[in-house]
Amino acid sequence: MTTITQTAIAPFGAISAYRVINAIESASNSLIAWYTKRKAYAQLNAMDTRTLDDIGVSRADVDSMKIAFFH
Repeated sequence: MTTITQTAIAPFGAISAYRVINAIESASNSLIAWYTKRKAYAQLNAMDTRTLDDIGVSRADVDSMKIAFFH
């Protein structure tokens, strides 16, 4: 029994369109991740020291998150 495999050629511009869409999706995902981290940092930074101690986070941990998120 013989198996024939046929490879179709992508239409002109299909690969470029895919790459553009992939780049837009990647940029969008990065922006969403940045915004989510920024929002979490703002919420933690707004908490008082006692509340942070209750959840097991110190003020220094919050400050180190700022450095990790924004650099």
